Amino acid sequence: MNRMIRPLCLAALLLVSSMAAFAQDKVVYHVADAATQALAGLRNVKNHLDTDPTAQISVVTHAQGVDFLMLDAKDRNGNPYEVAVQELAARGVKFEVCEITLKNRSLKKEQFIGEATFTPSGVVRLTKLQMQGWAYIRP
Repeated sequence: MNRMIRPLCLAALLLVSSMAAFAQDKVVYHVADAATQALAGLRNVKNHLDTDPTAQISVVTHAQGVDFLMLDAKDRNGNPYEVAVQELAARGVKFEVCEITLKNRSLKKEQFIGEATFTPSGVVRLTKLQMQGWAYIRP
């Protein structure tokens, strides 16, 4: 019996090790203030994907963090955020806007660029992703 258990344990260990090697990084970037975080956050996400193109990334926004995902939003240099967002979305990045923020600020979904998706609560979404093993980054 012992002769059978050892090879099975070794096979199981090799299987688990190989699965870990192929695990995809899952990262959530948290933006609560577009004026101070959006530009750096977008640059961080781009650099992240340039280094690890297989990473699964979501950018969750709430409060004033949603502003860079609004139509015609521009960074401090006058460049539209939409171009950078579109490039990252084409690489698989998800951009999520808190619906509680919409209600509290009297904003409408139609005021946001097409790449924006909506989540009932940004804070709850951040919590759930972290509980699912996503790494948390606040630029």
